Order: sequence, then structure tokens, then C-alpha cells
Amino acid sequence: MTSALPPIIDIAHLQTLLTGAAAGDSQVQLLDVRWALDGSKGHHTYLEGHLPGAVYLDLDTELAAPARREAGRHPLPAAADFAASLRRAGITEGSTVVAYDDSNGAPAGRLVWMLRALGHDAAVLSGGLDAWDGPLETTDVRPAAGDVPVRDWPAHRIATADEVAAGAALVIDARAAERYRGDVEPIDPRAGHIPGAVNLPFAENLDPEGRFLPPQQLRRRFEAAGVREDRETIVYCGSGVTATHDVLALERAGFTRVRLFPGSWSQWSAEASRPVAVGPMP
Repeated sequence: MTSALPPIIDIAHLQTLLTGAAAGDSQVQLLDVRWALDGSKGHHTYLEGHLPGAVYLDLDTELAAPARREAGRHPLPAAADFAASLRRAGITEGSTVVAYDDSNGAPAGRLVWMLRALGHDAAVLSGGLDAWDGPLETTDVRPAAGDVPVRDWPAHRIATADEVAAGAALVIDARAAERYRGDVEPIDPRAGHIPGAVNLPFAENLDPEGRFLPPQQLRRRFEAAGVREDRETIVYCGSGVTATHDVLALERAGFTRVRLFPGSWSQWSAEASRPVAVGPMP
């Protein structure tokens, strides 16, 4: 199954979806995925003001399983656990999901990638909360339970560490350049990057206002880095969150042979047998 909705939409597209939902033509569920590694963003910021009707989903507990050395800091949750979280958020089988955050689109991108990997219509709101110019709500929205089924994670959307190491795919590191080079490593066991990976920091998918770049501009960026239609691309980051930003941007640019390495650098760097490269070159 594939999603009929583009991976990234602007505020005008969202308003069209909401108008259709108000007329009874469709069902749209807004999901707030504000999150920060240091805990400064989360359910408490959602309660300070969110899009009307939006339900909060917690990245650490609902979009990831507990951290494990062999799977990284944000492993994908078990399929049944993820389905339960979606039902709690009111997601039904035929609904369209639009997710947003208040930073750069990466937390929302994690959820949207997960949904799209399972064939569910979902998109990130480009610009996030700042793109919304209407009133905000402060209630903790608790919708009626949804009915999405349990679906296993599809292997063709996910790459393992061994598949990354095999070298058949172009590997993209979505982290900031200083972490790619190994100048700093604030959280994971070793500094550096996967040998052969090219660095395409996810933040460079955005314009100065925090909106995603147009498809053709993104396509030029990715083609310059060696992305091709006839070769698979695998994307990783620190723990499989910000890498989804690059994955969705690649899809926006028209590339379809793209997989996520969920364990990312947190898994790779924890395995002493895995080689590490440092410096600005792959």
C-alpha cells in the first residue's frame, strides 16, 4: 500500500483538507508531535496551545520502543504497540493524518514516515505550528478510540546495519556536519560517521522560514550528492528521528527507492566491530 497524500503539505493544503472534513467528505486527524531530546518540549508545551482538535503523541514512548544497545536509542515500536497508540489518538483506517511540531519538522516526520511505511495517508505540515494563523486550543483532546489494524513493519522500507555495511546503496547521514566529521559527539558511544556515507544535514531541507524547500530544489540537492533513480538510498541520523526528514524530503523530490536505518548512528557506534570514519569526506 502507498499513501495518496504527498509527504509534506503547506497550510493552504491543510485548510482544504479541514474544509472537506467539516463538510463530511473525509476524516482528518491532526497530531501534535512536539518533542526535544532534553525534555524541553512535549505534552506540557502541547497544553500551552495546539491546533484545534489535535491529539498529542509522545515520541519517546509511543513512536519508539525502549532504547537497546543492539537497536539504538529510538528503535521502532512493536507493531501492536504502535497500533494501540494510533487507536488511542483516534486514528481510523480511512483517516488522513497531518502531523506537526514546533521545531523543524523532524519529530512530526518520524510519525509521518512510520504511517506512510504502513500505507496510511499522512503528511507533515510544512512550517509546523508557526504556519498556523488561527486560534489555538489548550485542552487535552481525548478522541474516541480509532480502529487501525496491526500491521508489521515492511522490510522494504527499513534497512539493517548489515545492509548498510554491504555498500550496495548510497548511504546518507542526516546529522549536522560537526557530528558527521566527528568533531563532537554529545550522546552516542563513538564520534564520526559510517564509512562511505555522504552528509546531507536534514536542516538544509528547509528555507530560512522553516518551510520545506520546493521539490525541484530538493531534487537538485539530492542529485548533487549522488542520489539516483536506479540505485537504492539508505538514510540514517543519530537515532532514526531526523533521518526521516531526509527520507520524506527525498520522496517529495520524487525519489522512491529510499529506506530508513532506524538504529542509525546510536546502533552502529555501539558495536565495536563496526568501522568508523572521521573528517569531512565519506
